[in-house]
Amino acid sequence: MSDTACPLCLHLHCGLFHQDKRRSYYQCQQCQLVFADRASLLAAEDELAQYQLHNNDINDAGYRRFLQRLAGPLLAALPATGLSGLDFGCGPGPLLARMLSEAGQHMSLWDPYFAADNTVLQQQYDFISCSEAIEHFARPAAEWALWLSLLKPHGTLAIMTKRYTTAEAFANWHYKLDPTHVSFFADYTFTYLAQRDGFSLNFADKDVVILQRTKH
Repeated sequence: MSDTACPLCLHLHCGLFHQDKRRSYYQCQQCQLVFADRASLLAAEDELAQYQLHNNDINDAGYRRFLQRLAGPLLAALPATGLSGLDFGCGPGPLLARMLSEAGQHMSLWDPYFAADNTVLQQQYDFISCSEAIEHFARPAAEWALWLSLLKPHGTLAIMTKRYTTAEAFANWHYKLDPTHVSFFADYTFTYLAQRDGFSLNFADKDVVILQRTKH
């Protein structure tokens, strides 16, 4: 795949969107994903070192309030308790999974660095949650295809990630400064994915998206 091919929809036509002193960013003309220059991607050990700087304390009330913005709309979208869920990209402090478990759901965890138990990827789930992780995916086509295989018919995807709006806003956007943030989604990106893959779509908050599968 070309270095400037879209890492989400694999479209070959992507143009330079923004450039700063640190790296270049390209925008896909098909799905509008913005992605960082492939040459700027961190090695795995450097990426892990960045994640270990984060202070996401599982007992922190502020962190719980932050995650409630995803947990609330997700739980409202689910038809029942006792469902099977996968928290994908759970990080070192899987508070979201704890909150969903407290609400009566049965949670499994997966993270490439902190919970790399691939046995949980051998079954299907009623829902998948992904909080502040999708922006770290260097090749999100792979994770998206995996999610489609893991999600049951009529299952739910719940994603938290900040969405970009315009090129002008992107130029001054703090979110892009984290070197582990390499994939940036617009409203249209999720609209494209929902239409392509058969999901209804709810922009539940400025950085929360709920997708419910309508066809398998």
